[in-house]
Amino acid sequence: MEKKIISTDKAPAAIGPYSQAIEVNGMVFTSGVIPVVPSTGEIPEGIEAQAKQAIGNLVALLGEAGVKPENVIKTVVFIKNMDDFSKINAIYSEFFKTDCPARSCVEVARLPKDVLIEIEAIGIK
Repeated sequence: MEKKIISTDKAPAAIGPYSQAIEVNGMVFTSGVIPVVPSTGEIPEGIEAQAKQAIGNLVALLGEAGVKPENVIKTVVFIKNMDDFSKINAIYSEFFKTDCPARSCVEVARLPKDVLIEIEAIGIK
């Protein structure tokens, strides 16, 4: 088994002892991605802007590994408030248009940097 570390400056840097993503046997597993603007470190205001940034960061990270959105097989979305579910769905559908991945969505008490959303994925090359 060959393990390859995936890293890009197009997504937020890891803020701890972990990798942005790992590729094993043609499968890519991402860490949780939050809505930090990679070039500035800023966090957008509001759930729509944060969802767009977080999912955009995730897609950029997956792209670095050679994974297209239609080849994502599973996502897990962590959100601060389940009342934001429909707003997040609207943004999510802009990135995952066809062959949508399986998905879980979980409301959590707190996320890193007190963001409103975090997303992780598994994709295939």
